[in-house]
Amino acid sequence: MRRTFASGFAALVLALAATASCRFIEPAAPSCSVDGGAPAYVTRPGPPLEAGPSLAEARAFFAKVDTDLRRLWVARDRASWSNQTNLTDDTDALAADAESATAAYVLEAARASRRFDGLALPPELARQKELLRLAQTVPAPDDEAARAELARLGASMASAYGKAKACDARDPQNASRCRTLQEVSRTLAKSRDYDVQLEAWKSWHDTGASIRANYTRWAEVANQGARALGFADVGELWRSGYDMSAGDLVREVHRLWAEVKPLYDELHCYTHGRLEARYGKEKMGAHGRIPAHLLGNMWAQEWTNLYPMLEPYPGAGSLDVSKRLADRKTSAVQMVKYGESFFTSLGFDPLPATFWERSMLSRPRDREVVCHASAWDVTWSDDLRIKMCIEPTEEDFVTVHHELGHNYYFHQYHTLPMLFQSGANDGFHEGIGDTLALSITPSYLKKLGLLDAVPSGDKMVVNQQLKTALQRVAFLPFGLLIDEWRWKVFSGEVKPEHMNAAWWALRREIQGVEPPVERGEDQFDPGAKYHVPGATPYLRYFLSHVYQFQFYRALCREAGHQGPLHTCSFEGSKPAGEKLKAMLSLGASKPWQEAMALLGERGADASAILEYFAPLRSYLQRANAGKSCAAPAVTSLSAEKHGK
Repeated sequence: MRRTFASGFAALVLALAATASCRFIEPAAPSCSVDGGAPAYVTRPGPPLEAGPSLAEARAFFAKVDTDLRRLWVARDRASWSNQTNLTDDTDALAADAESATAAYVLEAARASRRFDGLALPPELARQKELLRLAQTVPAPDDEAARAELARLGASMASAYGKAKACDARDPQNASRCRTLQEVSRTLAKSRDYDVQLEAWKSWHDTGASIRANYTRWAEVANQGARALGFADVGELWRSGYDMSAGDLVREVHRLWAEVKPLYDELHCYTHGRLEARYGKEKMGAHGRIPAHLLGNMWAQEWTNLYPMLEPYPGAGSLDVSKRLADRKTSAVQMVKYGESFFTSLGFDPLPATFWERSMLSRPRDREVVCHASAWDVTWSDDLRIKMCIEPTEEDFVTVHHELGHNYYFHQYHTLPMLFQSGANDGFHEGIGDTLALSITPSYLKKLGLLDAVPSGDKMVVNQQLKTALQRVAFLPFGLLIDEWRWKVFSGEVKPEHMNAAWWALRREIQGVEPPVERGEDQFDPGAKYHVPGATPYLRYFLSHVYQFQFYRALCREAGHQGPLHTCSFEGSKPAGEKLKAMLSLGASKPWQEAMALLGERGADASAILEYFAPLRSYLQRANAGKSCAAPAVTSLSAEKHGK
């Protein structure tokens, strides 16, 4: 998901108030606007005023911040949308300028809000004050030149990723032998030739090296911005947005991972055994690890494409949705219509007409774009869009539901103040669409005409659950390790000269995956994953994979479901839709625990995952009996290292 942290094109405007701006922030210039004009550019707050702030001043301050953020974020999102749907040097520059303007404003506004530290604010203002401090994922440094450099580095890395081509190492200068990420990903998804898979994997991962130097410098400059807001580094800032201390968050994440790790270990052991039978022991990794290029996905983050090889009971109710979608020549628009119909069945509004006019649903032929799927509300006023290069596959079918989950979240809270226009936490936003995808049961697929009949029986259940687990359970450790690596980079625990080695150490330890060939420090394999050059925090995806099962269990209860959890589809349930609307409508106006409570759930709880996959886990334990499987280590997450 990309909410698009857009910004303005004008110079670094820092208008906080009209008449009141002279009281909220001491200007660097000798005067402030008192007639509605733009206040002077503020470089630093001046000395504190003698008179204490009033509640009226606080209300005026946050009202003005709301107005300014709308102007800046809309301008920034317009620049970002234009850039990602048309990658050129000019749009790169415009996006960087827009990001720099917004980052500068947020830094100064957050500092100015400290004037109200001693004032007893009503809950809604106190929450806006805290969210303002956390509003910028990559905060601006004090220095204007550093702000511009940070924005330029960020735009350059995102653009480099979008333009990257995977070129054959045997003939790298021959453009005809270069492929897009989508093309090499299809090779990994479909080929089972070890060497062909290796070439596809290596050719894409080699593209990460081009951003290594920029990423190293970007992390240094970004840390300057985090320290300007009172954080030790960017990692601490990212860990502080969850209505708990940074240290408590790490302990919470560690607890959740420990709960689900036994299920992951069983899936990993089963998969390793099947791959070893296919490729032979000499091709498999040491110590029970799996070579990353054999898991059917460029980053080995989900293993769904291995399902035909791993299917427990061949032919017993196999659900080949991709084949049916391809056979029906399903268009990108129809793929989205499937997702929209699920939401409308719950009582949500249809997507606005502008969605169909403004979205990018297919890869254009006339320009370079970022195909990585993302959802947008570009003008923060129900201007819903998707940016995605949709293909008629089961993976994209699920992804469309996921992205529409973001869109409908935007829709429900778009009338709230700007600082509340976000998820209860970022894991909520990522989990909503996937919650609906859990309701993509055989009966639902039959209703859509994507299955001829609903298969039944225990063997079919195990087959279906394995396919789901290859996507959702297999993802969990990957969802942890990206930010675990970045936290170490930001804190300095991992030095620039050891970044790639640290990346693979975590992948071996947490995920049980290893590189298929030696990878040295001349490479930068984290840069081959969009969210790293795109500066998108990743812990949200781990949390979402826990939350979505809680959401699903709660909505199934509301729909009156009886029977095992995995048999539920709440599609068409208006009562479930009303509960979901109520939670989404809160946005970020309340702590996430209160939003969760609206669904009858208390805190984060991984038990719903284990309940859902109970039939599969029983099968895996039987299938793995007698095998010696080297499970990945628990994790190197440390509350002591990552906040008290």
